[in-house]
Amino acid sequence: MQYKKYTKQRSGSIQGLRSFKDTLPTNIKKIIKKKGHIFSETLNNWKLIVGDELFQICYPKTFKNSNKFGVSTLHIMVKRGHEVDLEYSKKEIIDKMNSFFGYSVVEKLKFISFNDAQNKFKKEIKKNNSVTNNRYTDKVKSIKNEKIKQSLIKLTKLFKQR
Repeated sequence: MQYKKYTKQRSGSIQGLRSFKDTLPTNIKKIIKKKGHIFSETLNNWKLIVGDELFQICYPKTFKNSNKFGVSTLHIMVKRGHEVDLEYSKKEIIDKMNSFFGYSVVEKLKFISFNDAQNKFKKEIKKNNSVTNNRYTDKVKSIKNEKIKQSLIKLTKLFKQR
């Protein structure tokens, strides 16, 4: 391996494979160092931390790390009408999160309520009796080899059945 100084990296690099952390942009590295690990682990294990009942009505939105002006805070989105349920289990959630990480990660929880009016748009499914278009059926009919033509026709019939 050779040492190169003319790459566009901040520091010189060794030619060959680079580690994953060296390929990330500096802005993303800062986010991961600050709060990315805690927030991503919280998202991945949210069901384990809060339980099945609360998992259905809330999810973590952001995590603010502690600094000299404030304490570490986890913002949680809650369905409207279920704020009281979460308020009663606030202490349990903080204790479970701190025990999950092994140290005092969260000191405060803030709840943000949202309406659960999910507008599910249904797509109109057009059922076509023939799966293949007329253009393709004309192309299939114009094939000279009978075996290929018959096998393509059988294939379209199978698709029609499904």
